Amino acid sequence: MDYAHWLQDFEAETERRRQHEDPPWARGARLHPDVARSVQRFQVGEAGDGANLIAKAAGDGGYLATVELFVAEEQNHARMLAELLGAAGVPTIQTHWSDTVFVRLRRALGLRLELMVLLIAEVVALRYYRALRDGTGDPLVTQVAARILADEERHVPFHCHRLRAAFDRFPRGLRAAVFGAWRVLLLGVTITVAADHGRALRELGVGRLVFVADVLTAFEAALATIRGEEPKPAPRHVPRRARPRGLV
Repeated sequence: MDYAHWLQDFEAETERRRQHEDPPWARGARLHPDVARSVQRFQVGEAGDGANLIAKAAGDGGYLATVELFVAEEQNHARMLAELLGAAGVPTIQTHWSDTVFVRLRRALGLRLELMVLLIAEVVALRYYRALRDGTGDPLVTQVAARILADEERHVPFHCHRLRAAFDRFPRGLRAAVFGAWRVLLLGVTITVAADHGRALRELGVGRLVFVADVLTAFEAALATIRGEEPKPAPRHVPRRARPRGLV
């Protein structure tokens, strides 16, 4: 399978990032305590070394090279979130139970399952970073979230491209069954995230139910891409501006 286009895209983004200045960390940031705790948990999730995914991609030169650049982008997200927390005077945390469960699930079987679980994380991240970008009045938080969101919007179609090939030869009935189980897993993960980060999402102007519905809509669009269909455009929810109360 040809990954020349994706490799070129990731290489161009790497060069753009190299030439682009970092956000102005010295200006500081203001994070509501609930949002700060939420960002801490997402920072842990972005901080993996990607070694397991890279090992599973070995033997496929173009894909392996692209995966390595993808992992580097995820590690850059972790770095920026750590810098953002530092700018707000908030420490990072080393572990969180949700990340531990996710990593173990991803590593359980082969590349296809890892990418299926990873796509769930990426779709959830799309909605989370959009909420973080749009729901805060702090310029540094908005800038960091916007940069990460732009990367995630490229990551989802990249993974869909690989998964489309992975499911291409599945009989229709088997693929439908797998996708059904995949939806159940996504729903469980999304409800868990909405509950665990509910206070932060509310502070950012996004209710739990809206968050879950938006993630499900984005996931269905991803599945349509994997099936080779033209996905319907996802409705956009415009959150209210969070009120600047109780900031740290």
